[in-house]
Amino acid sequence: VAETRDPESFANNPAWTANYEATKHLPAATGDDIVWADAVIFGSPTRFGNTASQFRAFIDSLGGLWAKGQLADKVYAGFTSSQTAHGGQETTLITLYVSLMHFGGILVPPGYTDGVKFADGNPYGVGHVTGPENRNELDTTTLDALDHLARRVVSVADRLS
Repeated sequence: VAETRDPESFANNPAWTANYEATKHLPAATGDDIVWADAVIFGSPTRFGNTASQFRAFIDSLGGLWAKGQLADKVYAGFTSSQTAHGGQETTLITLYVSLMHFGGILVPPGYTDGVKFADGNPYGVGHVTGPENRNELDTTTLDALDHLARRVVSVADRLS
């Protein structure tokens, strides 16, 4: 999803600036990316217990595809990040899933289907705590949880196709 904030507004945040510079040349997601996929794993940072406004705008832009039924019967899951462990990650994922249920999507959260989920503790998806300066790197537990989520989503999508 395209960044809509003026880069000057986060010039004093090295992590945000680095991410912006590393990703500004990548193509933005489109509705067509969702249409052709059998499975989609969405990711958004947590903003006040919800998805980021840029992500929300993307989801809202899919109304025409939703009206045609082109978002239904696909496998969906999600991941998020926040600065603190209790920064709203679970509500972000649940709020995301409400939209996906309106799509007619098939939700495939990880639940506690692998031991790694007892370590990362998020049955709704995967969450990463970035820390107060947004500098925490992805740790092994989070990477393992992401791997488990991706494998689970692909496995379920394969069984449904």
